[in-house]
Amino acid sequence: MSEDFLNVYEDHVVHVYGYFSFRALARADAEDLTQLTFEKALRAWGSYQPERASPRTWLLAIARNAYIDFRRREPRVRQLSISSGQIGEEALPRLPGPEQNLGLPPDLEAAVRRLGRREREVLALRFGADMRGPEIAELLKLSVANVQQLLSRALRRLRRDLETEASAAPPAGE
Repeated sequence: MSEDFLNVYEDHVVHVYGYFSFRALARADAEDLTQLTFEKALRAWGSYQPERASPRTWLLAIARNAYIDFRRREPRVRQLSISSGQIGEEALPRLPGPEQNLGLPPDLEAAVRRLGRREREVLALRFGADMRGPEIAELLKLSVANVQQLLSRALRRLRRDLETEASAAPPAGE
């Protein structure tokens, strides 16, 4: 393994993992997809062309494709009725423990999940992968203005959702 690739890994593993975390994946899935991204990158390292994209942009393009493939393979949840007895108590999901924490507070994670696909994508690249607007625009093949619009809209919606949730919560101690 080349020293250059090891340096790229050390410099960007947090960005790739952050991207998957902001996609509101379970920790194990984010870890698996991060590993898969770097496995694919290592196999393709000989064909990486630094004049075409920065290492982070290149890695996040690989990560984005891995995420899309992951979602395509994910089985669709079959809708069962709890009230009609189609599902037993043992099959109901349990509240996740701290090991399932994605690094996002639960209220923020829930608000992110309510955003549209493109808004989540831009947020994940900006805050999870720490990419700047022009880098996101290049990766998603959008204009910088469109990226800024999506980011602004997503942040306004997150703020509104979190403020609404906070005002609806009962005061502490009740």
